[in-house]
Amino acid sequence: MIPTKEEWICALEARHGKELQKVLSAATVAVCGLGGLGSNIAVLLARIGIGKLILVDFDRVDISNLHRQQYKANQIGKYKTEALAENLSEIAPYIRIEAHTECITHENAVTLLQNADIICEAFDSAESKAMLTNIVLDELPDKYLVAASGMAGLGSANSIKSRKITNRFYIAGDGVSEVSGDLGLVASRVALCAAHQAHTVLRILAKQFEV
Repeated sequence: MIPTKEEWICALEARHGKELQKVLSAATVAVCGLGGLGSNIAVLLARIGIGKLILVDFDRVDISNLHRQQYKANQIGKYKTEALAENLSEIAPYIRIEAHTECITHENAVTLLQNADIICEAFDSAESKAMLTNIVLDELPDKYLVAASGMAGLGSANSIKSRKITNRFYIAGDGVSEVSGDLGLVASRVALCAAHQAHTVLRILAKQFEV
């Protein structure tokens, strides 16, 4: 049985308080890239009661994704935007989702992201990360950017940290590890970095800024 919207909000307010939950419910967060980082970020943000998520990815769910990404075996072949929207609606039935099944480029980034309060970068490639960072910092200077750098391998969980780069730019990760060799990305360490990014979003909205 799905709870009513009133019951849902009351349950969130019991955890976060009415004032903070009001802020969370009014917030719009964009998640760019819906792989291991992005799908986990989106699930965490949905669970804490973010009002609206903008989901951007062009890829489809593959069997190789299932060990670390928030998809199910019966969703293989679906676009990640569609599959994740389904899963998020089951987790948080009153969340608003705006899905864009396309690749973010220099030409469309501002249009796709201009209505977000906070933008989460969750790409795999260094080139895509750099592109999005430059676009947000140069062309969307009123937005917060929460990015990631370094989460591969079996390094210590304690090396995953959140860092403030500027007043509106934060990076989570160990800042060192790259996807290489036979091991690459493992579910636990990717999820740790995603949790840092989601928690940074929560702290920004709660005005608990890093020094």
